[in-house]
Amino acid sequence: MTFNQKITSLHLDVLKEIGNIGAAHAATALSNLLGKKIDMRVPKVEMVSFNDMMELAGGSENVVVGIYLRIEGDAEGSMFFILPIEQANRFIRRLIYDETFDFKKRPVSELGLSAMQEMGNILSGSYLSALSDFTNLKIYPTVPGLSVDMFGAIISIGLIELSHVSDNVIVINTSIFEEGVEDHETVRGHFFLLPDPDSFDAIFKALGVS
Repeated sequence: MTFNQKITSLHLDVLKEIGNIGAAHAATALSNLLGKKIDMRVPKVEMVSFNDMMELAGGSENVVVGIYLRIEGDAEGSMFFILPIEQANRFIRRLIYDETFDFKKRPVSELGLSAMQEMGNILSGSYLSALSDFTNLKIYPTVPGLSVDMFGAIISIGLIELSHVSDNVIVINTSIFEEGVEDHETVRGHFFLLPDPDSFDAIFKALGVS
């Protein structure tokens, strides 16, 4: 049985539920960071092909803000959080109170980069914490790396190993709602979860849905 065949709608439903619990924890941390109410939701978890993943990010040559980390412990893999540059700009401007901040400007403000990295720490840590709590597995992230580059260049790190066993990636869609901000300015990003071979067997066996 290939990796593709092992992932069912039940598995994705479980990941969505874990994602929403992680999002609630992340929303609390971001609310404290920003000093205002933040709500986060995971409206959808899906498995998509590599080509569809590229389309979700606006194409392989689309320049995005990407946070990358390795997942280590009892289940290993790679995780990416990808935001369109304009959405990342809006969020970081509000976070550091600097309306001139722009990821496209060189050199990029160190304060803005640090704020984005902290956001990555909060989001990835909250999601993996929820996953660890549900499974009783020891799962933890490495320190996230931050890159502003073409999506294809950022994601290629995690595709090398996965491409040997699968043509698909798990996508955790994430929406961040900020109090007092119009709906059209809601931050919408994507977590791309790229497990190492055999890692999801361990996770879903622990969840009782293997």
